Amino acid sequence: MAFHYFLITFALMILNEDTIKVVAFDADDTLWDCQSWFDEVERQCGSLLSPWVTQEEVTQGLFATERNNMELLGYGTKAFTISLVENAVKITNGQVPGSIVMKLIELGKSLLRFPTTPLPEVQPTLQRLFNDGRYRLVVFTKGELLDQESKLKRSGLANYFEYMETVSNKGKDEYVALCDHLDITPDQLLMVGNSFRSDIAPALAIGSYTVHIPYHVVWELEKSEEFPHKRLEKISNFNQLLRILSVNP
Repeated sequence: MAFHYFLITFALMILNEDTIKVVAFDADDTLWDCQSWFDEVERQCGSLLSPWVTQEEVTQGLFATERNNMELLGYGTKAFTISLVENAVKITNGQVPGSIVMKLIELGKSLLRFPTTPLPEVQPTLQRLFNDGRYRLVVFTKGELLDQESKLKRSGLANYFEYMETVSNKGKDEYVALCDHLDITPDQLLMVGNSFRSDIAPALAIGSYTVHIPYHVVWELEKSEEFPHKRLEKISNFNQLLRILSVNP
């Protein structure tokens, strides 16, 4: 009951006070599917390494390797590919042949080319928000700059956004810097994303509004505890943003 109250309060604060000036969107698994492609590469890696180890061992080893490499390599496809190869060498005790290493590298490269088809309701909702004209629309995501720019271009959604920023991490400092760059106060920002850890919690921490739209697959390193908040609303369909922002559907 308390959480339901928070949701109602959140919507009323936006509609009555008209505080929101910028709506920022996460990219991967918010605007288009991404994690499913990485999961598929992980499964193919398991098949390639099946003469030596199980799929579970590949998954556990890869998670540990990615976590250990995070501080040095950050997020993104290239970091994932390095971890993919490193993990293969480690868990096979160096027995993996060069031919399979090359296949793993090609699998990693395939993640730079997969189709970034917009998720259901994304394109028409962005079109409505863009046509409404009351809100500045931006993309705020983490990963590798060239990769994220390429995905946005391939999605066909780029024209809806006035600005895109790709960062190595999405914490409180990065959200403050985004607001400074856009010349807004934190309470004039609405952050929309699938990751509670990266898109919701740090934005709430600086006083911004947030909309959480979970995706059916979640990267292990993005999993975190969720909590209710008066500036948070959780939705299941992308077009519910129109109600929150008082835009005619």
